[in-house]
This record gives sequence, structure tokens and C-alpha cells, in this order.
Amino acid sequence: MCTCAHTSVTMVGRPVTGVGRRRRWYHPVMGDTHGSHGRLATYRSKRDFAITPEPSGPSTGEPTPPPALHGRRFVVQRHRARRLHYDLRLEAAGVLLSWAVPKGPSLDADVRRMAVHVEDHPLDYFDFEGVIPSGEYGGGDVIVWDWGTWVPADDRDPVEAVTEGNLHVDLHGIKLVGRFVLVRRGEPGDREQWLLIHKHDEHAVSGWEPEDHPRSVKSGRTNEEVAAAPSATWSSNASWAAATDEEIAALDRLGPRGGLWSLGGYELKVTSLDKVLMPAEGEVQAVTKRDLIRHHACIGPAMLPYVAGRPVNLRRFPDGIEHTGFWQKARPSYAPDWIGAWRNVEADPGETQEYAVLDRPAALAWAANFAAVELHPWTSTTDHPDRPTWALIDIDPGPSTTFDDVVTLARLHRTALAELGVEACPKVSGRRGVHILIPVADRYTFDDTRAWVERLSRLVGRVVPEMVSWEWETSKRQGRARLDDTQNAVNKTLVAPFSARPAVGAPVSVPIGWDELDDPDLYPDGWTITTVGDRLRAVGDPLAPLIGRQQTLPDI
Repeated sequence: MCTCAHTSVTMVGRPVTGVGRRRRWYHPVMGDTHGSHGRLATYRSKRDFAITPEPSGPSTGEPTPPPALHGRRFVVQRHRARRLHYDLRLEAAGVLLSWAVPKGPSLDADVRRMAVHVEDHPLDYFDFEGVIPSGEYGGGDVIVWDWGTWVPADDRDPVEAVTEGNLHVDLHGIKLVGRFVLVRRGEPGDREQWLLIHKHDEHAVSGWEPEDHPRSVKSGRTNEEVAAAPSATWSSNASWAAATDEEIAALDRLGPRGGLWSLGGYELKVTSLDKVLMPAEGEVQAVTKRDLIRHHACIGPAMLPYVAGRPVNLRRFPDGIEHTGFWQKARPSYAPDWIGAWRNVEADPGETQEYAVLDRPAALAWAANFAAVELHPWTSTTDHPDRPTWALIDIDPGPSTTFDDVVTLARLHRTALAELGVEACPKVSGRRGVHILIPVADRYTFDDTRAWVERLSRLVGRVVPEMVSWEWETSKRQGRARLDDTQNAVNKTLVAPFSARPAVGAPVSVPIGWDELDDPDLYPDGWTITTVGDRLRAVGDPLAPLIGRQQTLPDI
């Protein structure tokens, strides 16, 4: 597993680049395999896609071949519908074969779990996470509880094995590992009763219960958190799974000049891998481009909720941070076709017309290969570029500002926000400052958020006027900090959560809990690309529960 990524948002197991032999089309137990809706007829007939956010699958009703580079993924979704249950889905022959497991899968080999064979689901359902409206089929909240890859445990065709009612598989996931057996009880038919059993192998764990591991591997969120803020939690066209052990090993095997590397099914040409981007200093080792690519490949599941679906400005240092870097906003013409693009139809002549949209770990790795040390996503999405999803407070230290001063200002904002009943989360900048992110409802404009943040910061500034300057030019601030509201504008950005910064050791901008502002050992650059994984494994991402929160800003 990637040592630099959160155990609850990374994927282990084998990269699957094929299935070894040609497979027949799978004919599901439930539903017609012909006609206008084909084998997804039962799935589609139960849902109104004008209401539910669930994917409808391919528009054509004809069977479609399995993806060339994936082919054998699995996912388990924790689903709080009328009753809590877990949905186990195995990718085979262009669909997700599905079982509802009321008590959830277990690693305990002495436990037998009932599993109900339900209708096939479309492949797009693989990373569905969100809320199905009440009154709709399966109404309730859904998280991606586990995901990974699977392989048949024997030489039998897995599709035939399902038809025959006896399937043995090896799962390679975050939570579920080892050999599982699915056995049908009784005759084939609608809502078949099966048993799900973990074999007695080296991965079996006595007493292991799924309810002891409640968080999503995609977002790090619980069902309750997704229910409270369902927006922006589902990517319909890309898995956010981090690089596997094998993919990282393949990167490490490449020579200094680089070569072709596959990540998540996408082939990249990586170059000059041993180019030093951040020099060594004292006991701190140098950081190479290979290190930055590895970080982006592993941290994707934690970073992408803040980056995907948004234009991104790249701060590049192709000659290392000892030389002047530059901003690149335009999507380069040489970018691979699978790098997302967004055209800004409102751009004036001379302004950037087309931006890159980084929506998968491979896209983050591509940016790292071009020495994009910093990633700065817009606070609005490509769908609604004039509507921010976050209001930003930038506590920008002056030359005389200590980090203790910065923390004092952050604590005052904490108090003010709490008094107003506004939810927000700070993050250390990775350099000297602190940023505070406030989720906002999608009805606000940038003028609204900028004015609101200015009013709030003016109140805070009155408490400690000796610490704060409102001057725009640094030279006129007399060394004091600026509470900057001007980042609340179209194409004004702050560095993304979990992005590196151009400094020795590659420090990272990291979300923190409000109580961490009281920790005397807190530093703004305390985590680096080599240690942020330990941080995520220990405490997760405290900002994640606020993603998509439709929050009203009270009058000030």
C-alpha cells in the first residue's frame, strides 16, 4: 500500500490489466438481457433518474464490453436505506454483479453472512457515494465502504460460477482481503439467498466486524456525514483509488530518464525522475520529481474531493525551487486526451481560454511530471464558475508576524465563527500561514462571500489591531499580518489541501481540527509529502465532512 496515503482512502491489491482470456457475456439472473434496456432493465425499471443521483448506465441498451484496463474491480457500499445493509459488487462482463449483505462482510472465518443476489448494476455505480432521495427505491445515504480488485480463486469462469451458484474469489481491498466464498442456497430465481463466507486463511481475523470500520475509503466520511452534505461526493466517471503497491514499484523501477508508466489504467510518459526539485538541507533529504509524482499518485483520494471538477492553476518549478517558477493556467496542447479540459467562455482576449481539470490520480501524477509543485483549484466548479462552494479566509503573515500571532488570529476567527453558528475548518498553509475554509450554499456569488469575509475579518481585526494591517502592499503593512478577503473572486485561489509547497522537504498544506490550534507543537509546515500519510492514517481529514455543505451565511 502507498505509504504516503490514508489507509481509509487508498487501495491495495493488484493492478488489473486484463482478464487472461475472452469472457462470454454475462446473463443476469434477474431481468431481460435483450430489448431496449438489456441486462440493466431491472435496475433501470426501479429508478427515476430525474430524481435519483444514481447513474443510469450506458444510454444504449445493448451489452457493452468490459473496460480494457480494469475488468475486475470490486466495491462494497454501506447503505442506510429502510434497513442498514452492505452491497457487495463484483465487476464482470460489463456490469457489477451485486449482493445485498444485511450484516456486512466479515473477515471472521467462523461467521456466515446471508447475502441476497440482486439486480446487476452499471459500472458507473462503482464509486457512487451520496444520498438517494426518500421515497425513491433504496432511499438513504450510501458510502463507498471498501474497494479494490478481485480475482477468481480457481480456473472456473466466474460468470458460469455465479450461474451455478458457487463462486470463490480472492479480494484485495482496503478492509477486505483474502478468500471469500459465495454459495447459493436453494434454486435460482428472484432475490436468491446466498451465503458469504471468509475462508480460514492468513487474512482471517476472529471477531472482525464491519461496523467497527465505518468510514468511506473514497472520501473518509461516515454515512452520517454524507447524509448531512451529499453534494460533491460522487465522481461518475473516474475512480479516485490511489496507486497500488505494484504501480508504485513500477515507478521506482524506472531509470532516471523515466519511461512509460501506467497508473489506474492510464499510461503516462514520465521524465527526468531524479531531477531535484527541493534541495537537501541539513538532515532533510532532497525531494525529486519521482517523489512528487509518487505523492500525487498516492494522495489522490484525499486531494481530489477539492480539485476534481474545477479549473486548476499550476505553479511549476521545472528547474527546481532554487530557480524562479511560474504559473501555468492554460491546459497545454500536448496534454493527453484523458486530462480534463474546461473552456472559459467568459474569458477576455489575452486571458486563459482553456484550463486543465484534474479528476483522477493519473492526472495529478501528470501534473507532477511537469514539476507542478503547487496545485491551486478554483473555489467554484466548471459547472457553475461564478458560484463559489467555499468562502476563504487567508491569514497572511507579514515579515514581523510570528506563527503564534497567526494562531492567535485563527483562534479569534474560531470564536467568531462559533458565535455565528458557522461551520468551518482551518488548514495550515505549508509555509507560514493558516487558511480557513467555509462551505457555502450554491446561491452565493463571489461578491457575497468576499463582502461577508471582509466584515468578519474586520471584527476580528478590531480585537488585535496591533497585529493586523489592511494595506494591500506588503511594504506598507509595517510587518503585520493581513486578513485577506480578496481570494474570494473568480480565478483567485489558495493552495489545495494536501498539495506540496515549494520549500525544503516539500511541506504540505494540511487541514486540521480547531482544537489543534491549541497544540504548542503545531507548525504551519509540520507535515511533508513523506509524513502526511501518517497524519491521514492517524486522524483522517477534518475538512472532508464539510464538502458540499449547503450553509447559509448569517448577517454580520
